[in-house]
Amino acid sequence: MKYRRSILSATIVTCLGMAVQVQAQEATTAPDATELDTIVVTGIRGSMEKSLDTKREANSRVEVVTAEDVGKLPAHNVADTLQRLPGVNISSSSSDEGGFDEADRVSLRGTSPSLTQTLINGHTVGSADWFVLSQGNNVGRSVSYTLLPSELVSSVEVHKSSQAKLPDGGTTGSVNIITRKPLQFADKITAEASIGVVNAEQADSTDPQLSGLFNYKNDAGTFGVMVQAFSQKRELRREAQEVPGGFFQIAATDPAGISNPDLVGVYAPGLLGSTLFEQTRERKGGLIELQFKPNDDLTLGLSGFRSDMDANNYNRNFMLWGGNFARAWAPDAGYVVKDGVLTQATYTGQAGQPYAVYDMIYREASAKSEYVTFDADWQITDSLSAKFQAGTTSGEGSTPRQFIAELVMANGGGASWTTHGAGSPVDWSVGGDLSPAASAWGGTWGNQEVTATDDEDWLTADFSHYFNSGVLSSLDFGLRYADHKREALSPEGASPGAGIWDALQNSATAPYPSGFASGIGGNFPRNLWYYTPAALQNAIINNSTWLHDNDGPTGRHNYGAEWKVEEKNLAAYVQANFVGDNWSGNVGLRYVDVDQDIHSYQSVSDPANADVSSLFGQWIRKSTSNSHSRVLPSANIKFDLNEDLVFRFAASQTQTLPDFSALGASSWGSDLTRRGGGGNPNLEPVLSTNFDANLEWYFMPRGLLSLGVYSMNLKDYVAFGTESQMLFSELTNQLEEYLVSVPINADGKVTGFEVAYEQPIGDNFGVQANYTYADGSTSHTWADGTNNLQGTSKNTYNVGAYFENDTFGARVSYTRRSSFLIGLSGANPYYQDDFGTLSAALSYKVNDHLSFTLDALNLNDPTIKYYQSAAIPTSFYSNGRQYYFNVRLKF
Repeated sequence: MKYRRSILSATIVTCLGMAVQVQAQEATTAPDATELDTIVVTGIRGSMEKSLDTKREANSRVEVVTAEDVGKLPAHNVADTLQRLPGVNISSSSSDEGGFDEADRVSLRGTSPSLTQTLINGHTVGSADWFVLSQGNNVGRSVSYTLLPSELVSSVEVHKSSQAKLPDGGTTGSVNIITRKPLQFADKITAEASIGVVNAEQADSTDPQLSGLFNYKNDAGTFGVMVQAFSQKRELRREAQEVPGGFFQIAATDPAGISNPDLVGVYAPGLLGSTLFEQTRERKGGLIELQFKPNDDLTLGLSGFRSDMDANNYNRNFMLWGGNFARAWAPDAGYVVKDGVLTQATYTGQAGQPYAVYDMIYREASAKSEYVTFDADWQITDSLSAKFQAGTTSGEGSTPRQFIAELVMANGGGASWTTHGAGSPVDWSVGGDLSPAASAWGGTWGNQEVTATDDEDWLTADFSHYFNSGVLSSLDFGLRYADHKREALSPEGASPGAGIWDALQNSATAPYPSGFASGIGGNFPRNLWYYTPAALQNAIINNSTWLHDNDGPTGRHNYGAEWKVEEKNLAAYVQANFVGDNWSGNVGLRYVDVDQDIHSYQSVSDPANADVSSLFGQWIRKSTSNSHSRVLPSANIKFDLNEDLVFRFAASQTQTLPDFSALGASSWGSDLTRRGGGGNPNLEPVLSTNFDANLEWYFMPRGLLSLGVYSMNLKDYVAFGTESQMLFSELTNQLEEYLVSVPINADGKVTGFEVAYEQPIGDNFGVQANYTYADGSTSHTWADGTNNLQGTSKNTYNVGAYFENDTFGARVSYTRRSSFLIGLSGANPYYQDDFGTLSAALSYKVNDHLSFTLDALNLNDPTIKYYQSAAIPTSFYSNGRQYYFNVRLKF
């Protein structure tokens, strides 16, 4: 057992003991962000006023977004809504899938999404991803917002300072999505429906968006049931240039380095891709809430939620194969080296040498999330209340079938490229015949199933004891127990037969779309072809042997892609709440005890030493057990300096366990790049010591000017180093040396400040703006010599304006964040460049029963850029604009 008690813990314990002894005038319970009276408001202005009221009355640092009506958040996507709050950042991918057209992850104050906890109604939610690498190789603790439609949301609270009674797990804070409850509705029967379409400009597709709500409560207000359902479809088309794995360095032992010593240590592209990604996302599900009040002192609740998303996708990547020839010989005379990069090179064709490789990957994919909870809210006596909850949640991401063809092309045709720094795509070309007839079969590694499961069962018991006199207004205390399991599985797939290429090469083809990647610039192959998804599926299915039920050395059970992390978490807390003249606050302690069991596999060369084996090699089982215990202190205090001015200060320690894959993932590698990743079961949890101060001036109704500063010292922050490991190669069918990125503990810190401004102008207009500065660093030095903290954008700002009268509403907003470190691509750190989005929304209310809305996202049609350094780009993505039109009916 590991037990730590910090100076901060001891100080807050002392303060708690002293405060309990203080007696003063009579006081009432300090209001909390989750304990305010319900305020019924509609419209943009009412929503903003309610959000500011909640923020002002809360005893902790909290930001609030309120949906003034069902499905009417200030943006179509929940994560996109939150990015408009100070200190909140969003990203659109969780692994190496690159940037998409809507936000998928939320993080706070310049940290990675895994350090921000997402809750629904105060409890965890099982989550998983549709992308295959996020299902197995790169699995964080963040929640995918693609599974959470905005129609579910009543409000969202973003907790920036900790309280002992909040569930642990968010080092930098937590996001609590609050749904509606049946007994909160004003009318006996409420029915609402939204019928609409989404137009994806780049995909040239218009698809249906349907949702509905029905709520009933009896006349006595003692029983209610609410049912929500949604069915939403949309098409995505992403056009890109990608540099998979980044640039590599020419070694002194490479033939090119031997013949041309000036090239030793110079960076060259391993792969340069012309990439077309298309996907259909169909999300269906719903929420059922029941409430029953057998008497005035007891309210029982039952809640069930499920969201299923089918996300089949087809990725085509035609790539210059620099890693195959740039090591083998030097470029023609006249090449240019600048800033350590081979910026301009031409290679005359060599007979028998392929200069391009073409991957076509069609995947069946899905993700789902669900939970069931039972709640009991019991007023035991006038001074003692209790809340009990039992629940179970699960998520699953699955890629049951993969249909993959790899072709080698441009045989003997030569190649060339010219780079222009990180801000522009690489100009590149390959020579020779690029038609299907000139293609050669490179192989397939498809039809292997990948599934990730995420399950948790929990019990909570929370109590509040109220006092009628003295500074101590109430005492909160309680327990929580959770049993969590995250598992990645890669069971039997199919054994591909020799006839795939014979069946495929004469199959149907289709061209890249007209004007492909015109929005990102650069000169690279665009007039390309690909085999249709049906052709690819038929050729592989009809020439493969499905082995799903077979184990052993003749099967394709990929043990090296399997791992499991099991965690049992017991927490107990006590929190004292205080109220005095023009001040309030709380101090508390939360004790957390976590037991972990981590299971994975390690490659071995000798079958005699193996526990399991298959066509993917031999492995031994590895198991590691960890135990972590900590006391986490927290303190929040609020001073009402006058009727308009509020000052807050908060101090706390918070903890987040490392990402699941960082703990459990078995080592894996890419045969094309000889690079990969893996886990480290001996990682320590991240412990953050946090300080926060904020001054808020509520200078008029719906008006706010605030300034805040914050500091987070991150002990045992998770960074990534690299090491050489011997892994099984599917190409050579033996162990080979790979450069593997491995998670390690390092210290980090983030300091910064936030400025927020909101003001109505007259009765109908208003403006909003905020700015966040974050300065993050880590003791770990990356391969590029930097000490950057993952996820830290130094500058983030949001500006917006709105107009609203009784019938018409309009709002426009622009959000921008500066560049930040994503992680490792192979062994190379890579970054997302500065990124900004412009969105707008229009609404027209015909009457109380009928209204129309139009939401427009990514109006500036941004290009999402990634880079390895100022001289080396990584990828450029264009997703186009999206328009959501909805007819809303209320009965």
